[in-house]
Amino acid sequence: MLSLVTDDADRPRPPDGEPEPPSPAIERALAVETVVVPEGGQWAVDIVVIFPGSVVRRRINTYRTEAVARLSAKYIRRGAEREIGGPING
Repeated sequence: MLSLVTDDADRPRPPDGEPEPPSPAIERALAVETVVVPEGGQWAVDIVVIFPGSVVRRRINTYRTEAVARLSAKYIRRGAEREIGGPING
């Protein structure tokens, strides 16, 4: 499951021996997309994850050719969609 964890340092901790309740600061991802962009003579793959309250974009890697970058982006997106429960619209 793709999720966004925010800092909840102010939340009280349970006493020793008791399990910690689920954090309300964890948001489940709604959608995921990959983007291929040219950068410095190579091709970079970024992943964009959409949460209910935010959007997160992270660089995955850079590749020498556009074809390899697009293939990598395809597999990354498919794997991430599997984590969030499949593509939203098909």
